Parts: sequence; structure tokens; C-alpha cells
Amino acid sequence: MSDLVQRVREVLPSVRRDLEDLVRIESVWADPARRPEVQRSAATVAKLLTEAGFGDVQIVSEGGAPAVIARHPAPQGAPTVLLYAHHDVQPEGDHSQWQSPPFEPTERDGRMYGRGTADDKAGIATHLAAFRAHGGAPPVGVTVFVEGEEESGSPSLSRLLAAYRDELASDVIVIADSDNWSTEVPSLTVSLRGLADCVVEVATLDHGLHSGMWGGVAPDAVSVLVRLLASLHNDDGSVAVAGLHEGKAADLEFSPERVRAEAGLLDGVSEIGSGSVTQRLWAKPAITVIGIDTTSIDKSSNTLIPRARAKVSMRVAPGGDAREHLAALTRHLEQHVPWGAQVTVTPGDIGEPYAIDASGPVYDAARAAFRAAWGNEPVEPGVGGSIPFIAEFAAAFPSATVLVIGVEDPQTQAHSINESLHLGVLERAATAEALLLANLGSDGQVAP
Repeated sequence: MSDLVQRVREVLPSVRRDLEDLVRIESVWADPARRPEVQRSAATVAKLLTEAGFGDVQIVSEGGAPAVIARHPAPQGAPTVLLYAHHDVQPEGDHSQWQSPPFEPTERDGRMYGRGTADDKAGIATHLAAFRAHGGAPPVGVTVFVEGEEESGSPSLSRLLAAYRDELASDVIVIADSDNWSTEVPSLTVSLRGLADCVVEVATLDHGLHSGMWGGVAPDAVSVLVRLLASLHNDDGSVAVAGLHEGKAADLEFSPERVRAEAGLLDGVSEIGSGSVTQRLWAKPAITVIGIDTTSIDKSSNTLIPRARAKVSMRVAPGGDAREHLAALTRHLEQHVPWGAQVTVTPGDIGEPYAIDASGPVYDAARAAFRAAWGNEPVEPGVGGSIPFIAEFAAAFPSATVLVIGVEDPQTQAHSINESLHLGVLERAATAEALLLANLGSDGQVAP
């Protein structure tokens, strides 16, 4: 084991250089103008995997972004492990809000800053480090699958899984796209909330009206929309939509101080909802208004606005059905619109929640690897966010054991400005994965 740990340390400098090169590629699939960059990112990933020793590497697409599949055959009698990551990244937003250029990896205080440093190009780096540490000859079969449109909801993933089912078939699936409890305590994620969203539009008039002439008599659409959206929550901020599922979360301490620090709550702003923090984050539904279309302030006039719309996003607790929850949200919006306004709800994306049975020899092997790499026992939290493709993987390969791990930590700020990767976490995550491959290849025996 100590030799393998040392080999991870030896390959990390080259892995870091490769990660920096990947971060410099602006692989934002959501931006059509930068889709050639996503193609370049896929080609770079394929090159790195080929150079690492994978003999079967291909760039594939089923009508969406390019993905990379690389395969190393299993020794006789050994299992095959699928290592997942994604090479696309979120849009970077306002460059002026970043402390350093978002696509120029920059180290500060032991962290590498830049878009995709952690989410999820660090996942690719982790897989490269683990494979290289084994000298390109791990004791198990290894398939690496690097997707290119995860940040856009993985719309073509089901087609990829169907078209390349044989190439992706595996006994263990390791998904490196989650986070850790802290920079010192690792996590094995055991549940994720699902996602359902919609656009609600309200209409009150067939044309705009002078607010002085008709204000106080004719309702404007923005006031209707505001009241309708407010009905989604009770006074304490808990979700008011009927018929939604609630589960039970792991009993892990999440102090008010940690909530305030990690969320960045402003002075005087309180938490919302009821129950423990972990219950609210991992096992209860949440509803958020993520966008509103109406007249902008700089174009406003004294006019009653006839139409307005908003995008509503809902997180679905594990054990719930995302489609049924979207139907419940739709019913609520239709039934609570005030003053007889016309309302139209257009359904959007659906992603099912997922709960994991973290028992059995694969999880024993993972816990042993994490203990050795981190020096601490892994905790087993849920995640409030959604990774819908996990349910798709589980459905496509029902006999495989799914492990959800990651290289993020509470300070990563994935999807936000100044995203960063803790370099110590990268080393520990890569070491844990290398040890996991060794454990899974030890004739079925779990390393101590």
C-alpha cells in the first residue's frame, strides 16, 4: 500500500499539468459559440487517456456533446470498474467578479482557482492519477467514461448508454462528481435529490394599459406572478406545495455557523424551512425561482404589464418521483393564481432522485481505501443537488455497484465565481481511488 501511495505522489505533478491544460479549454457546451472548445476538450482527454496506456480510446456522440470512452481489459477473473467524470463546465459569468481569470488556473493558498478546476476536470485528473499510479496495469479492468454535457442536463446520455452498453458494462461504477465533508474528512455520497422545473406564465390583459388610468382596477401580470410565486412557500420558508415526498437524512452535525459561512448569508438573513439542516438539504423538497421575464427597469414605463413569466426549479427528495412532483407543482400553480388571471405551465427538465445501498464488499473496499488515503473514516451524507444520470446508470446496469465520490469541498464554490480545487484533496482523492482499484483486484479480499 505504501508503494502505491508513493506512486500517486510521483505522478501528481504531471497530472496537475494536465489538469491545468484542461482548465484552459473553455468547454462550455451551453454556449453554442464555444462548442468547438468542447470538441477540443474531448480530443485532449482522449489524448491523455491514450498516453496513460489505454489501448481502446474513442470519442463518441449520439446527437449531443462529444464524450470519451477508454477501456483497459480486466485480467482473468477480475471485475471491471467504470470511472466517470465530465469535461464540460458551467459558464463562468462576469469575469470582473473573479479574482483571477476563470480559464487561467491560478494557485493561491494551496488551492487552484479556475472554472472546472474541481467540477469536474478534477475528476478526470483523479482517474488519470489512479491509473498512472498502477503503471497503466491495474489489477482490475478499467473503463473511463468522460461525458461532455453534464452541465446541460445530460440530454443525450440515455442514447449513449444504449449505443455503447457493451463498452460501458461494468461491475462497479465510480462517479467522481460530488464533494467531501471537509478538506480533511472524505464523503461517500449515499443520496441525491432529483430535479423538476417548469416555466409559469401569467396573463391579465390583451395589451398594456396606462397605470394612472387603470391602476387599482385592472390587475397587472407582475403583481399576479409575485403573489403566485409567494404561494409556493409558507411563512417559515418551507415548501407549501401539497403531495411532495420527504425522506430521512443522516444524522450529521451541520451547525448554524457552518451554514452561515458556507452559504454566505448576509448579516440579519435567517435560514428558511423546518427540521435539521441535513434534513432540509438532503431529504426534503425545495423550490426556487431561478428566473423571471418581465420589463427591465431601464425600459420600464407607467404601464400595467399584460404578461410575465418565471422559471421555477424544484428539488425532489430521494424516494420521490420527479414526474409526479412536477405534476403537483403544476396543479399548485394552476390553483393558486389570483384574480382569475390566465396561467400556463410549461414543463421543463426532469431528473430522478437516487438513494444508494452503501453495503457490501465494494463499499467495504471503498471505506478501507478512504481510511488509508485520508487518515479519517468517510462520512456518508446525502447531497442536496441533483445528478440525474446516476439513476440512468443504475437503470442501465442494475447489477453494478455505484459509488459516488468527488474532489470538491465546502469551499469549492462549484458553479459560482472563483471556483477552486484544494490540492491536498486532489492528492487524497487520487490516492483513495488508486487504493480502491487495488482492493477490488485483491481476489475479492478487502485490504485492511
